[in-house]
Amino acid sequence: MMRTYGKALSVVAVAAALSAATMAAPASAAVTIKVEQVSTRPVWESTGIQVTCPPNQVLTGRSHSGDERGQTIYYCSRILINGEQVEVHSGDWTTPQRESRSDYSAPNNQVIVGRWHQGDENGDTRYRTAALYWQGRQVTLIDGDTSAEYTESSHNWQAKPGKVMTGRMHYGDENGKTWYRFATVYFEG
Repeated sequence: MMRTYGKALSVVAVAAALSAATMAAPASAAVTIKVEQVSTRPVWESTGIQVTCPPNQVLTGRSHSGDERGQTIYYCSRILINGEQVEVHSGDWTTPQRESRSDYSAPNNQVIVGRWHQGDENGDTRYRTAALYWQGRQVTLIDGDTSAEYTESSHNWQAKPGKVMTGRMHYGDENGKTWYRFATVYFEG
């Protein structure tokens, strides 16, 4: 009787193992993500121009030269997953904050797609963010970090490959310091 019980128990164990194997989630397929710069936009932002990247593009860099009358260049990129363009769903502009003590971070899993500044360091700055979607699912952003410190009046910052702009801090006038926040584009395939 012990032998029959032992065989029955081993059959049950094998059946349970097979059942668990068939119920386990399939392994995630790897995806290839590419952030590709496709446009730049030079502006004199003290005039109050609203800068938004073209449709389905996000900010990945910014440079500025001079005081508030100097030129600013915005770098916009598209995001491709497995060679297909990611959709960028832009939101509204943020409430204004004084440029001379501005500190902005996009909400979780959102990227910056626009900036609107008017005047000098006492003028207002606003940001526009967007959520990213691929094949109907939201793309996430991970490994957020902050750049090195730059002098506002003479700098060129561009995110490293695979990364996008998620925020910016600035303190002072054109000789004050600027930092950028960025994160890595990620999608669980």
